[in-house]
Amino acid sequence: MKKLLFLLVISLVISCTNTPEPKVYEPTWESLSTHEAAPEWFQDAKLGIYFHWGVYSVPAFGNEWYPRWMHFEGRPEYEHHLKKYGHPSEFGYHDFVPMFKAEKFDAMEWVDLFVKAGAKFAGPVAEHHDGFSMWDSDITPWNAADMGPKRDITGELAIAIRESDLKLITTFHHAKNLQRFDSTDLDRRKLGYRASHYPFFEGMPTMSGDEKLKYLYGNIPEGIWLEEVWLGKLKEVIDQYQPDIMWFDSWLDKIPEEYLKEFSVYYLNEAEKWGKDVVIVRKQDDLPLNYTVDDLEKSRKNKLDPNPWMTDETISKGSWCYTENLQIKASADVLHVLIDIVSKNGVLLLNISPKADGTIPEDQQKVLLEMGGWLKKYGEAIYESRPWYTFGEGPTKEPEGHFKNHSEFLKVKYSWKDVRYTTNGDIIYGTLLGWPDGEDAVTLTAFAKNALPEPISIKNVTLLGSEKKIIWDLAEEGLKIELPEYAPDMMAVVFKIETK
Repeated sequence: MKKLLFLLVISLVISCTNTPEPKVYEPTWESLSTHEAAPEWFQDAKLGIYFHWGVYSVPAFGNEWYPRWMHFEGRPEYEHHLKKYGHPSEFGYHDFVPMFKAEKFDAMEWVDLFVKAGAKFAGPVAEHHDGFSMWDSDITPWNAADMGPKRDITGELAIAIRESDLKLITTFHHAKNLQRFDSTDLDRRKLGYRASHYPFFEGMPTMSGDEKLKYLYGNIPEGIWLEEVWLGKLKEVIDQYQPDIMWFDSWLDKIPEEYLKEFSVYYLNEAEKWGKDVVIVRKQDDLPLNYTVDDLEKSRKNKLDPNPWMTDETISKGSWCYTENLQIKASADVLHVLIDIVSKNGVLLLNISPKADGTIPEDQQKVLLEMGGWLKKYGEAIYESRPWYTFGEGPTKEPEGHFKNHSEFLKVKYSWKDVRYTTNGDIIYGTLLGWPDGEDAVTLTAFAKNALPEPISIKNVTLLGSEKKIIWDLAEEGLKIELPEYAPDMMAVVFKIETK
């Protein structure tokens, strides 16, 4: 018995000894650079869904920047507000909060839809520029658990997301919430200073001395705001929900480096304790890329990038939040953007726009379900894939640039002549962004002898979703493929090319 007990103790000691100690990050750029920016699960995931949904969904006019523009005379939002609600000095943004009830919100229904859409991670805009927190917060009274819905929206979503085996993303836009300007500078007051969401206008609630309103409108001394609000809210979400991805909108360049480092160290060290590989996503060059993932808003790369990256794109043609008469993109267009991004080593974070009552409009659901239907059949060309030596071929080229050129990206339309490639092991997938009606064959020129970086041997070619035997020939000018009479899908078709 003593011998058995001794062996058990020794086994326990050995197992404890073999357990690696959690890595500890220090608040230096050098230490943070040792974090792997894009773990394998993130590179495998390819598609996530998030949503601009909050108090700004109540007026449902203009866009999610309504809280700002409602104060500017001459703006459509100001005129709309004046006509429907009264002067913004008398009916402020905070007066919308009780109207944001989310009475039809069902976290599990939402997540079921995201799963059917093919998403591998999902989560809320945890806080937009408007200062309203979509979680149960002790830092600000302006949170969804204490006001408006009076429900822990992020908490309910986190439970449903993890029950569905998805990863949780929380996105933060609150770096712009602080009022960063000298109220005595009249020129800046008139402009509303671009780095501040709310204008410090005389007689408006935005410059109120009310201690409670200050937490919504960001009218707080910068030192207190940085420590208690910007950083405090991030730590609160980390502690309460353990997000797998934390994504940041612009204006992090307005946050002092010491706070950026403190957030990063806190999140990564907590993740080490959880035993999770987490991801920090940024845009606008405001965090080092050696430990974070780069994000492009409403735009994407036009060439293959060796480093994984992300695009945040919205399902609509206009506002990120729900507005009346919001125009929604065609399912094929959204799918093509995903396929293009994945071929260039990217991940798509797709935004949807729920109504204030917590319902997701049917036209948006239709797009998600049609995209998800395609991914269910042909997702092997997307999930867990990696880039080939080239992202693709075809006449359609994406513009240069970032968000400033987003209107040009919106005009991009692909056709069957545009081919995108991915790989998984010995398999190459060639995806045509459409079906070549009236054509007997296609030639994939990426397989041309003078284009390939090294010789290739092909064992077989099949068309996913079709039972027809595919006739093919690897020639000098490329891989020639005879087409069956009928298309397995009209949005995009995938040739599975097995190499030896």
